[in-house]
Amino acid sequence: METVAQIPKYNLNEEEEKKLILREYRSLLKVIKSKLKPGDKALVRTAFEMSAEAHKTMRRKSGEPYILHPIAVAKICAEEIGLGIRSTICALLHDTVEDTDISLDDIKREFGEEITRIVDGLTKIANVIDVNASQQAENFKKILLTLTDDPRVILIKLSDRLHNMRTLDSMKREKQLKISSETVYVYAPLAHRMGLYTIKTEMEDLAMKYMEPDTYKEIARKLAETKKERTKYINEFIKPIRDKLEKANLTAEIHGRPKSIHSIWNKMKKKGVGFEEVYDLFAIRAILDSPPEREKEDCWKVYSMITDEYNPSPERLRDWLSNPKANGYEALHTTVMGPQGKWVEVQIRTKRMNEIAEKGLAAHWKYKEGATDESRFDKWFQQIREVITNQETDSIDFLQDFKTSFLAEEIYVYTPKGDVKMLPVGSTALDFAFAIHSAIGVKTIGAKVNHKLVPISQKLHSGDQVEIITSNKQKASEDWLGFVVTSKAKGRIRDALKEEKRKVADEGKYAVQRKLEGMGASLSQHNIDELVHWYKLGSNLDLFYQVAVKNIDLKDIKDFKIAGDRIEAPRPVKLHNEKHDFLPHHVTGKKDAELVIFGESSDKIVYNLANCCKPIPGDDVFGFVTTGKGLTIHRTNCPNAAKLLANYGHRVVKTKWAKNKEISFLTGVKIVGMDDVGVVNKITNLISGELKINIAALTIEANEGLFKGNIRLYVHDKEELDNLVQSLLSLSGIESVERYDMEDIPS
Repeated sequence: METVAQIPKYNLNEEEEKKLILREYRSLLKVIKSKLKPGDKALVRTAFEMSAEAHKTMRRKSGEPYILHPIAVAKICAEEIGLGIRSTICALLHDTVEDTDISLDDIKREFGEEITRIVDGLTKIANVIDVNASQQAENFKKILLTLTDDPRVILIKLSDRLHNMRTLDSMKREKQLKISSETVYVYAPLAHRMGLYTIKTEMEDLAMKYMEPDTYKEIARKLAETKKERTKYINEFIKPIRDKLEKANLTAEIHGRPKSIHSIWNKMKKKGVGFEEVYDLFAIRAILDSPPEREKEDCWKVYSMITDEYNPSPERLRDWLSNPKANGYEALHTTVMGPQGKWVEVQIRTKRMNEIAEKGLAAHWKYKEGATDESRFDKWFQQIREVITNQETDSIDFLQDFKTSFLAEEIYVYTPKGDVKMLPVGSTALDFAFAIHSAIGVKTIGAKVNHKLVPISQKLHSGDQVEIITSNKQKASEDWLGFVVTSKAKGRIRDALKEEKRKVADEGKYAVQRKLEGMGASLSQHNIDELVHWYKLGSNLDLFYQVAVKNIDLKDIKDFKIAGDRIEAPRPVKLHNEKHDFLPHHVTGKKDAELVIFGESSDKIVYNLANCCKPIPGDDVFGFVTTGKGLTIHRTNCPNAAKLLANYGHRVVKTKWAKNKEISFLTGVKIVGMDDVGVVNKITNLISGELKINIAALTIEANEGLFKGNIRLYVHDKEELDNLVQSLLSLSGIESVERYDMEDIPS
């Protein structure tokens, strides 16, 4: 997808609205026409009329009638995911129980048990029970609970989210950021895991459009400018392949498609290169028309033809024919050296494989009919059920664990007997041990990977054969949580640690009881809560454990007051300089100057600037209420932004900069260039001499004709930093200049 169309301002009258709604409804009917069985059309009509009547007084933020949203969601379900009539009806009704007077009983009377169950699932997702937890994380947990019962719930939810993203222009900026962050953090990975690559890609592109608008527009512009040149190259590349296919009597559709803006941006960041240096801006896709029994053979034939014509990169071959991904994806991927010395990615798949790649789970069901083996999706759902059933962590931890365990790419690892285990990328020998059995995991002391002895923290790769070494004397360790990635391993380790902790804590409980009784108080819940609060701990168990291991000395509570059998903690004395903890310590100039405006007021507010992204005036920013630290300012493209906005949307504060040229902010740039005599002098003369910018620290390392430099400096705003970057790039021998993004600028 190269561009995203802007939504025109809504200004239709009542008559035009009726015509628009009818037009959209007929468009939906056209999409589902081939799937309609006797009686289906009447049911769809009933669902449409019920939804239209229920939503008749409601409008979207854009001003358009609300009914257009469920119609659009139903259309995405049917056309882009390939779901059937039942799902179309559910999509039309998905907001009725949550937002209108229609009840589940009403739906049951009209449409029966199956549709009611799915709409109920969608309604449960929308209703938040725990207001103190993260709304999105709580939502997601509910989504997964429904997913394991009927995956159509999640597919309709993904369609709903996609349409919300497509119509995000009418929302306020802070709402755009929150919804985009949720999308890129949770929904896009989930769409990918369900095999919906096209939807995942569009979600990522749309999220980037709102989270990093300048970068998005720039890449979209450059893609549009190079389109003609790209098309010419693709045609040149394809021609000899097409000729070979004709000679071999193989029917195939071959075309080139541009990479998504989001994936191009990721490559630019990952490799530290500009747009012009991203070689694989597009991929060539060969889609074969082959019968099921000849699919693999024909794909390898095409691979052979392509590699006969163009030299392949051996390490870039990906064989997902022999080992399909867990979401059902099958294909051959290779990268070859095309004309003009350009690397080109080629994907080879059949029509069946392509449908599964485009429509994921829905297409998988279609081809599963009549198959007797348990599908990869079924196994995946079973794993999710297992994790949710045994899950005692809070929603945020759960969401993070789930992302790393179930939404990541997989690797294939073998047992000594040759059984294959699928694990997420980054898994360790210990993850593998827990994947075999929990009892083996907690006793693991080491492993042999490909017959070589390795520690339990050893990261595994596809194709590794792993043998686990255990000992009955081994116990789970807190350190293990630092390197395992799977939910199962983390859950079992936490359970084992908790059990061990409970045993130790019993001694601490006895010590607390004796101390309280000695003071004339009892071991009541009130008194325990007072102590937990006083020592800033999370639970009773933590208190008893810390006492048992001597991290807490109960002599400290001698200043507590006694009222009957209850204790009262002394009030803490506020220090005069306490407020200074919240001031940005790296700001120079006048400390009392107004820097940012919150909401509509222009009150001065004490805040911190986040270390993870070092915002400066001119950056697109948001405020985040940090527990114990007050307000922290982050850039919207901060590495942690998506997680914060997605998980803690209720703690985000609308923020913008006030103009103040008296204040300087610490930031940093990385410079790479050709090593030359006087290069340091050139750089410092430009920064300090010409541009009058204050340097805080400078390090330069030279190696084999290249130098890398890290410069920390004080600037007034983003405009000044951008001018500096451009000026540095204009110096001879300077290859690249980048702003720091991570927490690698010392405070």
